[in-house]
Amino acid sequence: MARLVVVSNRVAVPDGKGAGRAGGLEVAIHAAMHNRQGLWYGWSGKVARHGEAIETRTVERDDISYVVSDLSAVDHREYYNGFANRVLWPLLHYRLDLAEFSRRDLSGYMRVNEHFANELDKLLRPDDVIWVHDYHLMPLAKALRDRGHMNRIGYFLHIPCPPPEILTALPNHERLLPMLCQYDLVGFQTGDDAANFGRYLTRECGLHSSDYSYTVGDRIVRLDAFPVGIETESFARTAPRAMRSSFVQNVLGSLAGRAMIIGVDRLDYTKGLNLRLDAYEHFLGAHAAWRSKVTYLQITPTSRSEIPEYAEMARMVSQEAGRINGKYGEADWTPIRYVNRAYSRTALAGLYRGARAGLVTPLRDGMNLVAKEYIAAQNADDPGVLILSRFAGAARECEEALIVNPYDAEAVGNAIARALSMPLAERQERHKALFETLMKNDIRHWAERFIETLTRPPRGAAWPFALAAGVPR
Repeated sequence: MARLVVVSNRVAVPDGKGAGRAGGLEVAIHAAMHNRQGLWYGWSGKVARHGEAIETRTVERDDISYVVSDLSAVDHREYYNGFANRVLWPLLHYRLDLAEFSRRDLSGYMRVNEHFANELDKLLRPDDVIWVHDYHLMPLAKALRDRGHMNRIGYFLHIPCPPPEILTALPNHERLLPMLCQYDLVGFQTGDDAANFGRYLTRECGLHSSDYSYTVGDRIVRLDAFPVGIETESFARTAPRAMRSSFVQNVLGSLAGRAMIIGVDRLDYTKGLNLRLDAYEHFLGAHAAWRSKVTYLQITPTSRSEIPEYAEMARMVSQEAGRINGKYGEADWTPIRYVNRAYSRTALAGLYRGARAGLVTPLRDGMNLVAKEYIAAQNADDPGVLILSRFAGAARECEEALIVNPYDAEAVGNAIARALSMPLAERQERHKALFETLMKNDIRHWAERFIETLTRPPRGAAWPFALAAGVPR
């Protein structure tokens, strides 16, 4: 059997104590490598000090080789903090106003991709199947092709892909984006994302599709949509156990019988946290009967704190939460609990299950797995209600959620009131449909579909998600 080689910006190397990271990418990759030999390559997370050697090292665990490379301080600054997170991240999330382009950072981005290709060049076998992940590594297939590797190489973009009107605002887009055509398969979260990139290839590169495949020289690149799933059954089993833990019991007990709304988001401008707080404030103002009867728990781990915009955002969100608490709070009731720390997925599973409503309202998101985890964690006999932004990729699959426009504070506030007062029968009906959809698109099925499409490209088949409402084939 051909070896699967996964390449991503970061690698979740097991610590040898059975306490590995529990991120979605790690779960997906282990699902893909089930019963097959594999190698996972990427950045170690270490930034070498001045004068230190840039090392690449290997850790062997359970038939998987974890190969990690360090980055120099300059490479980290230009590739990661610079071009990846200050240009590609905002642009691909439709935030042209926040993109800060510099040729130096682009050079660093290309240089690190060349470095990754050099290291992979030492490791690859002719029959390896290569799966590259996310916006950090767009040029990697081109760098590998330049080194003579003719392997099947697939690419998956975990975040949104905007239309060509936005993509073409990227300086040097005509150099960078066509490099994706060096992959055999380019996967996206939704059919809309795939269609946006297809329009770019037609408009800017003069390419035309046949069955959503594009001929580029003597090669064919296929675009397709593969919405990421979660470990649905496993997460559903974890939630009731986690709810009995002392931590979750203490949190729920401190509510003194009040209903809980939960939001869980990394601190990022794409999550629309200030607008979400505005919506909650509107809810409190327009639905006075719920005051002192509901508490909104917002868990927001900080991220990218070295980037000034993120530090300013943290200050503004904290300030807004404090203002709302000061306006509506009582001596025995705090409307918002705003927490800047991370919790384990097990703890979150219990908190999700104990929440009457899940508030997931990003301004733009590739998928948003919090929405799916909230659904999976619910008690089917007495489920909570998911309130979901129409601009999250998950909205294509989760039609039975309360779909909202996150820019409309009044509408989101009214959706909160509706979720809290929704009759049991309606909650059960919505949850049943949502859970069935999640089971059809479990994370293992997602990985299997991508690899199968990469290794045996289907002929004469339509996109699985572009025309349907997110129901897998």
